[in-house]
Amino acid sequence: MSEIEKTRVQESLQEILQQVVELLSRHQLVEGLVHKQDMPRHDLVETLVHKQHLAELQKKLDELHSADIAYILEALPLEQRLQVWDLVKVERDGDILLEVSDAVRESLIASMDSEELLAAAEQLDTDEIADLAPDLPHDVLQELMVSMDAQNRAHLQSAMSYPEDTVGALMDFDMVSIRDDISLEVVLRYMRRLGELPGHTDKLFVVDRNDNFKGVLSLERLLVHDPEASVAAVMAEDAVIFHPDDEADEAASAFERYDLVSAPVVDRNNKLVGRLTVDVMMDYIREETDNEMLSMAGLREEEDLFATVWKSIQNRWTWLALNLVTAFIASRVIGVFEGSIEKIVALAALMPIVAGIGGNSGNQTTTMIVRALALGQIRGSSIRKLFLKELGVSLVNGLIWGGIIGLVAWLLYRNAALGVVMTGAMILNLLLAALMGVLIPMLMHKLGRDPAVGSSVMITAVTDSGGFFIFLGLATIFLL
Repeated sequence: MSEIEKTRVQESLQEILQQVVELLSRHQLVEGLVHKQDMPRHDLVETLVHKQHLAELQKKLDELHSADIAYILEALPLEQRLQVWDLVKVERDGDILLEVSDAVRESLIASMDSEELLAAAEQLDTDEIADLAPDLPHDVLQELMVSMDAQNRAHLQSAMSYPEDTVGALMDFDMVSIRDDISLEVVLRYMRRLGELPGHTDKLFVVDRNDNFKGVLSLERLLVHDPEASVAAVMAEDAVIFHPDDEADEAASAFERYDLVSAPVVDRNNKLVGRLTVDVMMDYIREETDNEMLSMAGLREEEDLFATVWKSIQNRWTWLALNLVTAFIASRVIGVFEGSIEKIVALAALMPIVAGIGGNSGNQTTTMIVRALALGQIRGSSIRKLFLKELGVSLVNGLIWGGIIGLVAWLLYRNAALGVVMTGAMILNLLLAALMGVLIPMLMHKLGRDPAVGSSVMITAVTDSGGFFIFLGLATIFLL
Protein backbone atom coordinates (compact mmCIF):
# COMPACT_ATOMS: atom_id res chain seq x y z
CA MET A 1 0.00 0.00 0.00
CA SER A 2 1.45 3.40 -1.03
CA GLU A 3 1.77 6.36 1.33
CA ILE A 4 -1.06 8.14 -0.51
CA GLU A 5 -3.34 5.12 -0.09
CA LYS A 6 -2.43 4.90 3.60
CA THR A 7 -3.31 8.58 4.03
CA ARG A 8 -6.64 8.07 2.29
CA VAL A 9 -7.46 5.09 4.50
CA GLN A 10 -6.59 7.10 7.62
CA GLU A 11 -8.69 10.04 6.44
CA SER A 12 -11.59 7.68 5.77
CA LEU A 13 -11.31 6.20 9.25
CA GLN A 14 -11.23 9.68 10.74
CA GLU A 15 -14.36 10.61 8.80
CA ILE A 16 -16.16 7.46 9.96
CA LEU A 17 -15.12 8.12 13.55
CA GLN A 18 -16.43 11.68 13.28
CA GLN A 19 -19.76 10.39 11.93
CA VAL A 20 -20.05 7.91 14.81
CA VAL A 21 -19.30 10.61 17.38
CA GLU A 22 -21.88 12.95 15.79
CA LEU A 23 -24.55 10.23 15.84
CA LEU A 24 -23.83 9.48 19.49
CA SER A 25 -23.91 13.17 20.42
CA ARG A 26 -27.15 13.75 18.49
CA HIS A 27 -28.73 10.72 20.14
CA GLN A 28 -27.75 11.85 23.64
CA LEU A 29 -28.97 15.42 22.97
CA VAL A 30 -32.37 14.44 21.56
CA GLU A 31 -32.88 11.73 24.19
CA GLY A 32 -32.12 14.28 26.92
CA LEU A 33 -34.63 16.79 25.51
CA VAL A 34 -37.38 14.19 25.12
CA HIS A 35 -36.77 12.90 28.61
CA LYS A 36 -37.43 16.38 30.05
CA GLN A 37 -40.66 16.92 28.05
CA ASP A 38 -44.08 16.28 29.57
CA MET A 39 -46.25 14.87 26.76
CA PRO A 40 -48.85 12.16 26.11
CA ARG A 41 -47.45 8.68 25.57
CA HIS A 42 -44.06 9.90 26.74
CA ASP A 43 -42.54 6.42 27.09
CA LEU A 44 -43.43 5.47 23.53
CA VAL A 45 -41.96 8.68 22.11
CA GLU A 46 -38.78 8.22 24.15
CA THR A 47 -38.42 4.64 22.91
CA LEU A 48 -38.81 5.71 19.26
CA VAL A 49 -36.28 8.50 19.65
CA HIS A 50 -33.92 6.09 21.40
CA LYS A 51 -34.09 3.68 18.47
CA GLN A 52 -33.86 6.23 15.65
CA HIS A 53 -30.21 7.29 15.90
CA LEU A 54 -29.01 3.97 17.29
CA ALA A 55 -30.48 2.18 14.26
CA GLU A 56 -28.59 4.53 11.96
CA LEU A 57 -25.41 3.95 13.98
CA GLN A 58 -25.87 0.18 13.90
CA LYS A 59 -26.29 0.29 10.11
CA LYS A 60 -23.02 2.22 9.89
CA LEU A 61 -21.23 -0.35 12.07
CA ASP A 62 -22.56 -3.27 10.04
CA GLU A 63 -20.80 -1.86 6.96
CA LEU A 64 -17.40 -1.59 8.65
CA HIS A 65 -14.54 -4.09 8.87
CA SER A 66 -13.82 -5.50 12.33
CA ALA A 67 -10.47 -3.67 12.44
CA ASP A 68 -12.22 -0.35 11.71
CA ILE A 69 -14.71 -0.92 14.52
CA ALA A 70 -11.79 -1.71 16.83
CA TYR A 71 -10.18 1.60 15.84
CA ILE A 72 -13.41 3.45 16.66
CA LEU A 73 -13.82 1.72 20.02
CA GLU A 74 -10.28 2.64 21.04
CA ALA A 75 -10.94 6.30 20.20
CA LEU A 76 -14.12 6.63 22.30
CA PRO A 77 -14.52 7.35 26.03
CA LEU A 78 -15.70 4.38 28.07
CA GLU A 79 -19.42 5.29 28.19
CA GLN A 80 -19.68 5.83 24.42
CA ARG A 81 -17.44 2.83 23.75
CA LEU A 82 -19.80 0.51 25.59
CA GLN A 83 -22.78 2.08 23.83
CA VAL A 84 -21.24 1.30 20.44
CA TRP A 85 -20.13 -2.16 21.63
CA ASP A 86 -23.75 -3.05 22.48
CA LEU A 87 -24.73 -2.33 18.87
CA VAL A 88 -22.16 -4.70 17.36
CA LYS A 89 -23.62 -7.98 16.13
CA VAL A 90 -22.86 -10.91 18.41
CA GLU A 91 -21.20 -12.94 15.68
CA ARG A 92 -18.58 -10.20 15.24
CA ASP A 93 -17.67 -9.80 18.91
CA GLY A 94 -14.82 -12.32 18.81
CA ASP A 95 -13.09 -10.81 15.76
CA ILE A 96 -13.28 -7.31 17.23
CA LEU A 97 -11.95 -8.44 20.61
CA LEU A 98 -8.90 -9.78 18.80
CA GLU A 99 -8.37 -6.48 16.96
CA VAL A 100 -8.56 -4.04 19.89
CA SER A 101 -5.66 -3.30 22.21
CA ASP A 102 -5.24 -5.30 25.42
CA ALA A 103 -6.34 -2.38 27.57
CA VAL A 104 -9.54 -1.75 25.60
CA ARG A 105 -10.27 -5.48 25.39
CA GLU A 106 -10.22 -5.59 29.17
CA SER A 107 -12.94 -2.92 29.39
CA LEU A 108 -15.11 -4.68 26.79
CA ILE A 109 -14.82 -8.10 28.41
CA ALA A 110 -15.71 -6.57 31.79
CA SER A 111 -19.03 -5.41 30.31
CA MET A 112 -19.96 -8.88 28.97
CA ASP A 113 -21.53 -11.77 30.84
CA SER A 114 -20.34 -15.37 30.55
CA GLU A 115 -22.87 -16.32 27.87
CA GLU A 116 -21.81 -13.40 25.64
CA LEU A 117 -18.13 -14.24 26.06
CA LEU A 118 -18.75 -17.90 25.29
CA ALA A 119 -20.73 -17.03 22.15
CA ALA A 120 -17.99 -14.65 21.00
CA ALA A 121 -15.20 -17.19 21.54
CA GLU A 122 -17.08 -19.99 19.79
CA GLN A 123 -16.94 -17.98 16.54
CA LEU A 124 -13.12 -18.06 16.52
CA ASP A 125 -10.52 -20.54 15.30
CA THR A 126 -8.46 -22.45 17.83
CA ASP A 127 -5.35 -20.29 17.46
CA GLU A 128 -7.48 -17.14 17.85
CA ILE A 129 -9.04 -18.49 21.02
CA ALA A 130 -5.52 -19.09 22.34
CA ASP A 131 -4.77 -15.37 21.78
CA LEU A 132 -7.93 -14.39 23.65
CA ALA A 133 -7.65 -17.02 26.42
CA PRO A 134 -5.48 -15.01 28.88
CA ASP A 135 -8.20 -12.34 29.08
CA LEU A 136 -11.16 -14.70 29.50
CA PRO A 137 -12.56 -15.58 32.94
CA HIS A 138 -11.49 -19.03 34.07
CA ASP A 139 -15.02 -20.46 34.12
CA VAL A 140 -15.69 -19.27 30.55
CA LEU A 141 -12.44 -20.82 29.31
CA GLN A 142 -13.24 -24.12 31.00
CA GLU A 143 -16.73 -24.21 29.54
CA LEU A 144 -15.33 -23.37 26.12
CA MET A 145 -12.83 -26.22 26.26
CA VAL A 146 -15.53 -28.67 27.29
CA SER A 147 -17.59 -27.69 24.24
CA MET A 148 -14.67 -28.41 21.84
CA ASP A 149 -13.93 -31.67 20.11
CA ALA A 150 -10.83 -33.59 21.19
CA GLN A 151 -8.61 -32.35 18.34
CA ASN A 152 -9.37 -28.64 18.82
CA ARG A 153 -9.05 -29.00 22.60
CA ALA A 154 -5.60 -30.55 22.15
CA HIS A 155 -4.61 -27.74 19.75
CA LEU A 156 -5.76 -25.08 22.21
CA GLN A 157 -3.93 -26.66 25.12
CA SER A 158 -0.82 -26.96 22.96
CA ALA A 159 -0.92 -23.29 21.90
CA MET A 160 -1.52 -22.12 25.48
CA SER A 161 1.40 -24.18 26.79
CA TYR A 162 4.01 -22.12 24.93
CA PRO A 163 5.45 -18.86 26.28
CA GLU A 164 3.94 -15.70 24.83
CA ASP A 165 6.89 -14.68 22.63
CA THR A 166 7.48 -18.03 20.94
CA VAL A 167 6.43 -19.45 17.58
CA GLY A 168 4.19 -22.01 19.29
CA ALA A 169 2.02 -19.25 20.75
CA LEU A 170 1.59 -17.60 17.34
CA MET A 171 1.12 -20.59 15.02
CA ASP A 172 -2.26 -21.68 13.70
CA PHE A 173 -3.52 -25.12 12.83
CA ASP A 174 -5.64 -24.34 9.76
CA MET A 175 -3.43 -25.55 6.90
CA VAL A 176 -3.37 -27.89 3.93
CA SER A 177 -0.95 -30.83 4.00
CA ILE A 178 -0.47 -33.39 1.24
CA ARG A 179 1.46 -36.64 0.80
CA ASP A 180 4.68 -36.78 -1.20
CA ASP A 181 3.76 -39.96 -3.10
CA ILE A 182 0.74 -38.63 -5.02
CA SER A 183 0.48 -36.79 -8.34
CA LEU A 184 -0.26 -33.10 -8.85
CA GLU A 185 -3.57 -34.05 -10.48
CA VAL A 186 -4.66 -35.76 -7.26
CA VAL A 187 -3.66 -32.65 -5.33
CA LEU A 188 -5.77 -30.44 -7.60
CA ARG A 189 -8.81 -32.71 -7.20
CA TYR A 190 -8.32 -32.67 -3.43
CA MET A 191 -8.17 -28.88 -3.37
CA ARG A 192 -11.34 -28.57 -5.45
CA ARG A 193 -13.15 -30.71 -2.89
CA LEU A 194 -11.99 -28.40 -0.13
CA GLY A 195 -13.82 -25.53 -1.82
CA GLU A 196 -11.88 -22.88 0.13
CA LEU A 197 -8.26 -22.56 1.20
CA PRO A 198 -7.12 -21.15 4.56
CA GLY A 199 -6.12 -17.50 4.42
CA HIS A 200 -2.59 -16.66 3.24
CA THR A 201 -2.08 -20.07 1.65
CA ASP A 202 0.74 -19.67 -0.87
CA LYS A 203 2.10 -23.19 -0.46
CA LEU A 204 1.03 -26.67 0.59
CA PHE A 205 2.98 -28.62 3.20
CA VAL A 206 4.26 -32.02 2.12
CA VAL A 207 4.43 -34.95 4.56
CA ASP A 208 5.04 -38.68 4.28
CA ARG A 209 2.80 -41.49 5.48
CA ASN A 210 3.94 -40.91 9.08
CA ASP A 211 3.28 -37.14 8.94
CA ASN A 212 7.00 -36.36 8.86
CA PHE A 213 7.63 -33.04 7.15
CA LYS A 214 9.28 -33.41 3.73
CA GLY A 215 9.04 -30.01 2.02
CA VAL A 216 6.63 -27.47 0.50
CA LEU A 217 4.75 -27.29 -2.78
CA SER A 218 4.03 -23.72 -3.87
CA LEU A 219 0.75 -23.04 -5.67
CA GLU A 220 2.80 -21.63 -8.54
CA ARG A 221 4.63 -24.94 -9.06
CA LEU A 222 1.40 -26.84 -8.68
CA LEU A 223 -0.21 -24.89 -11.52
CA VAL A 224 2.65 -24.77 -14.03
CA HIS A 225 3.99 -28.34 -13.81
CA ASP A 226 2.69 -31.44 -15.54
CA PRO A 227 -0.33 -32.79 -13.60
CA GLU A 228 1.10 -36.30 -13.99
CA ALA A 229 4.28 -35.35 -12.08
CA SER A 230 4.58 -36.52 -8.50
CA VAL A 231 4.62 -34.12 -5.54
CA ALA A 232 8.04 -35.45 -4.50
CA ALA A 233 9.50 -34.49 -7.88
CA VAL A 234 8.16 -30.92 -7.84
CA MET A 235 8.26 -29.88 -4.18
CA ALA A 236 11.00 -27.74 -2.62
CA GLU A 237 12.92 -29.47 0.15
CA ASP A 238 14.88 -26.43 1.34
CA ALA A 239 11.91 -24.61 2.89
CA VAL A 240 12.29 -22.21 5.81
CA ILE A 241 10.88 -24.03 8.84
CA PHE A 242 10.31 -23.11 12.46
CA HIS A 243 9.98 -24.99 15.73
CA PRO A 244 7.32 -24.19 18.34
CA ASP A 245 9.89 -23.10 20.93
CA ASP A 246 11.74 -20.74 18.54
CA GLU A 247 11.76 -17.06 19.51
CA ALA A 248 9.05 -15.05 17.78
CA ASP A 249 11.54 -12.22 17.16
CA GLU A 250 13.71 -14.53 15.07
CA ALA A 251 10.69 -15.76 13.12
CA ALA A 252 9.62 -12.17 12.42
CA SER A 253 13.11 -11.37 11.11
CA ALA A 254 13.02 -14.44 8.87
CA PHE A 255 9.61 -13.46 7.43
CA GLU A 256 11.01 -10.04 6.60
CA ARG A 257 14.31 -11.36 5.25
CA TYR A 258 12.85 -14.06 3.00
CA ASP A 259 9.55 -12.31 2.09
CA LEU A 260 7.52 -15.23 3.45
CA VAL A 261 3.73 -15.45 3.27
CA SER A 262 3.47 -18.67 5.27
CA ALA A 263 5.89 -21.16 6.77
CA PRO A 264 5.61 -24.62 8.37
CA VAL A 265 6.13 -25.27 12.07
CA VAL A 266 7.54 -28.70 12.93
CA ASP A 267 8.38 -30.26 16.27
CA ARG A 268 11.74 -31.75 17.25
CA ASN A 269 10.65 -35.10 15.78
CA ASN A 270 10.06 -33.41 12.39
CA LYS A 271 6.27 -33.74 12.68
CA LEU A 272 4.21 -30.96 11.09
CA VAL A 273 2.29 -29.26 13.92
CA GLY A 274 1.19 -25.89 12.51
CA ARG A 275 2.10 -22.91 10.42
CA LEU A 276 2.97 -19.21 10.69
CA THR A 277 1.37 -16.61 8.41
CA VAL A 278 2.43 -13.12 7.44
CA ASP A 279 -0.63 -11.42 8.96
CA VAL A 280 0.16 -12.86 12.39
CA MET A 281 3.80 -11.84 12.11
CA MET A 282 2.85 -8.30 11.07
CA ASP A 283 0.60 -8.02 14.12
CA TYR A 284 3.42 -9.29 16.31
CA ILE A 285 5.93 -6.81 14.86
CA ARG A 286 3.49 -3.93 15.37
CA GLU A 287 2.81 -4.93 18.97
CA GLU A 288 6.53 -5.29 19.70
CA THR A 289 7.21 -1.88 18.17
CA ASP A 290 4.45 -0.31 20.28
CA ASN A 291 5.77 -2.02 23.40
CA GLU A 292 9.31 -0.78 22.76
CA MET A 293 8.07 2.77 22.31
CA LEU A 294 6.13 2.56 25.57
CA SER A 295 9.06 0.96 27.39
CA MET A 296 11.53 3.61 26.25
CA ALA A 297 9.13 6.23 27.63
CA GLY A 298 9.00 4.41 30.97
CA LEU A 299 5.43 3.06 30.66
CA ARG A 300 4.89 -0.40 32.13
CA GLU A 301 2.15 -1.48 29.74
CA GLU A 302 -0.16 -0.29 27.00
CA GLU A 303 -2.65 2.17 28.42
CA ASP A 304 -6.26 2.74 27.48
CA LEU A 305 -6.47 6.34 26.25
CA PHE A 306 -9.57 6.84 28.42
CA ALA A 307 -8.48 4.75 31.41
CA THR A 308 -9.26 5.99 34.90
CA VAL A 309 -6.90 8.46 36.53
CA TRP A 310 -5.83 5.90 39.12
CA LYS A 311 -5.06 3.21 36.53
CA SER A 312 -2.98 5.66 34.49
CA ILE A 313 -1.08 6.70 37.61
CA GLN A 314 -0.28 3.07 38.39
CA ASN A 315 1.06 2.59 34.85
CA ARG A 316 3.33 5.65 34.93
CA TRP A 317 4.57 6.09 38.47
CA THR A 318 7.58 3.71 38.44
CA TRP A 319 9.82 5.63 36.08
CA LEU A 320 8.54 8.98 37.32
CA ALA A 321 9.76 7.96 40.77
CA LEU A 322 13.13 6.99 39.29
CA ASN A 323 13.23 10.30 37.45
CA LEU A 324 12.62 12.13 40.71
CA VAL A 325 15.57 10.34 42.31
CA THR A 326 17.90 11.07 39.39
CA ALA A 327 16.76 14.70 39.26
CA PHE A 328 17.53 15.02 42.97
CA ILE A 329 21.02 13.59 42.36
CA ALA A 330 21.58 16.13 39.56
CA SER A 331 20.44 18.95 41.86
CA ARG A 332 22.90 17.84 44.52
CA VAL A 333 25.70 17.86 41.92
CA ILE A 334 24.81 21.47 41.16
CA GLY A 335 24.63 22.21 44.88
CA VAL A 336 28.26 21.15 45.32
CA PHE A 337 29.30 23.96 42.97
CA GLU A 338 27.02 26.70 44.34
CA GLY A 339 30.05 28.85 45.16
CA SER A 340 31.33 28.65 41.59
CA ILE A 341 27.94 29.56 40.16
CA GLU A 342 27.65 32.56 42.50
CA LYS A 343 30.99 33.90 41.25
CA ILE A 344 30.37 33.22 37.56
CA VAL A 345 26.63 33.57 36.87
CA ALA A 346 27.12 32.58 33.22
CA LEU A 347 27.65 28.99 34.36
CA ALA A 348 23.96 28.71 35.32
CA ALA A 349 22.91 29.74 31.81
CA LEU A 350 25.33 27.44 29.97
CA MET A 351 25.25 24.19 31.94
CA PRO A 352 21.79 23.01 30.63
CA ILE A 353 23.26 23.10 27.11
CA VAL A 354 25.97 20.58 28.00
CA ALA A 355 23.53 18.25 29.75
CA GLY A 356 20.86 18.53 27.02
CA ILE A 357 23.20 17.77 24.11
CA GLY A 358 24.68 14.85 26.04
CA GLY A 359 21.21 13.39 26.67
CA ASN A 360 20.22 13.63 23.01
CA SER A 361 23.48 12.04 21.86
CA GLY A 362 23.16 9.23 24.40
CA ASN A 363 19.59 8.49 23.31
CA GLN A 364 20.69 8.28 19.68
CA THR A 365 23.37 5.74 20.61
CA THR A 366 20.97 3.76 22.80
CA THR A 367 18.35 3.59 20.05
CA MET A 368 20.91 2.17 17.61
CA ILE A 369 22.14 -0.42 20.13
CA VAL A 370 18.63 -1.52 21.16
CA ARG A 371 17.69 -1.98 17.50
CA ALA A 372 20.88 -3.96 16.80
CA LEU A 373 20.25 -6.19 19.82
CA ALA A 374 16.68 -6.83 18.67
CA LEU A 375 17.95 -7.87 15.24
CA GLY A 376 20.72 -10.05 16.71
CA GLN A 377 23.44 -8.03 14.98
CA ILE A 378 25.76 -7.64 17.98
CA ARG A 379 28.18 -10.43 18.85
CA GLY A 380 30.96 -10.61 21.44
CA SER A 381 33.71 -10.03 18.90
CA SER A 382 32.10 -6.82 17.62
CA ILE A 383 31.47 -5.09 20.95
CA ARG A 384 34.95 -3.53 21.16
CA LYS A 385 34.68 -2.14 17.62
CA LEU A 386 31.23 -0.83 18.44
CA PHE A 387 32.54 1.01 21.51
CA LEU A 388 35.40 2.56 19.51
CA LYS A 389 33.10 3.60 16.68
CA GLU A 390 30.60 5.33 19.00
CA LEU A 391 33.40 7.02 20.93
CA GLY A 392 34.85 8.25 17.63
CA VAL A 393 31.49 9.67 16.53
CA SER A 394 31.07 11.43 19.88
CA LEU A 395 34.61 12.81 19.80
CA VAL A 396 34.12 14.36 16.37
CA ASN A 397 30.68 15.71 17.31
CA GLY A 398 32.14 17.09 20.52
CA LEU A 399 34.94 18.88 18.69
CA ILE A 400 32.58 20.38 16.11
CA TRP A 401 29.60 21.36 18.25
CA GLY A 402 31.66 21.97 21.37
CA GLY A 403 33.85 24.34 19.33
CA ILE A 404 30.77 26.16 18.03
CA ILE A 405 29.15 26.58 21.46
CA GLY A 406 32.53 27.51 22.95
CA LEU A 407 32.85 30.27 20.35
CA VAL A 408 29.32 31.47 21.13
CA ALA A 409 30.09 31.50 24.87
CA TRP A 410 33.25 33.55 24.23
CA LEU A 411 31.34 36.07 22.09
CA LEU A 412 28.49 36.36 24.60
CA TYR A 413 30.54 36.71 27.78
CA ARG A 414 33.86 38.00 26.40
CA ASN A 415 35.69 35.24 28.24
CA ALA A 416 37.97 33.00 26.15
CA ALA A 417 38.65 30.63 29.07
CA LEU A 418 34.90 30.08 29.50
CA GLY A 419 34.65 29.15 25.82
CA VAL A 420 37.46 26.60 26.19
CA VAL A 421 35.82 25.10 29.29
CA MET A 422 32.51 24.87 27.40
CA THR A 423 34.18 23.04 24.52
CA GLY A 424 36.00 20.63 26.83
CA ALA A 425 32.83 19.89 28.83
CA MET A 426 30.87 19.21 25.65
CA ILE A 427 33.49 16.75 24.37
CA LEU A 428 33.75 14.87 27.68
CA ASN A 429 29.97 14.65 28.17
CA LEU A 430 29.40 13.36 24.65
CA LEU A 431 32.06 10.70 25.26
CA LEU A 432 30.27 9.78 28.50
CA ALA A 433 26.95 9.64 26.63
CA ALA A 434 28.42 7.30 24.01
CA LEU A 435 29.93 5.05 26.66
CA MET A 436 26.67 4.80 28.63
CA GLY A 437 24.58 4.59 25.46
CA VAL A 438 26.34 1.35 24.58
CA LEU A 439 26.94 0.01 28.08
CA ILE A 440 23.45 0.40 29.60
CA PRO A 441 21.44 -1.55 26.97
CA MET A 442 24.23 -4.14 26.64
CA LEU A 443 24.28 -4.70 30.40
CA MET A 444 20.48 -4.98 30.59
CA HIS A 445 20.53 -7.48 27.72
CA LYS A 446 23.26 -9.47 29.51
CA LEU A 447 21.08 -9.62 32.63
CA GLY A 448 18.13 -10.92 30.62
CA ARG A 449 16.17 -7.66 30.78
CA ASP A 450 14.56 -5.83 27.89
CA PRO A 451 17.18 -3.21 26.89
CA ALA A 452 14.45 -0.86 25.64
CA VAL A 453 12.79 -0.57 29.06
CA GLY A 454 13.60 2.84 30.49
CA SER A 455 16.94 3.12 28.69
CA SER A 456 16.28 6.71 27.66
CA VAL A 457 15.41 7.63 31.24
CA MET A 458 18.64 6.16 32.57
CA ILE A 459 20.78 7.74 29.83
CA THR A 460 19.27 11.16 30.48
CA ALA A 461 19.91 10.78 34.21
CA VAL A 462 23.59 9.91 33.66
CA THR A 463 24.25 12.64 31.10
CA ASP A 464 22.48 15.28 33.21
CA SER A 465 24.41 14.55 36.39
CA GLY A 466 27.64 13.84 34.50
CA GLY A 467 27.29 16.95 32.34
CA PHE A 468 26.74 19.22 35.32
CA PHE A 469 29.66 17.68 37.19
CA ILE A 470 32.05 17.87 34.22
CA PHE A 471 31.17 21.44 33.24
CA LEU A 472 31.06 22.92 36.74
CA GLY A 473 34.14 20.93 37.76
CA LEU A 474 36.18 22.24 34.83
CA ALA A 475 34.90 25.77 35.48
CA THR A 476 35.93 25.55 39.14
CA ILE A 477 39.43 24.30 38.22
CA PHE A 478 40.22 26.68 35.35
CA LEU A 479 38.10 29.80 35.92
CA LEU A 480 38.36 30.40 39.67
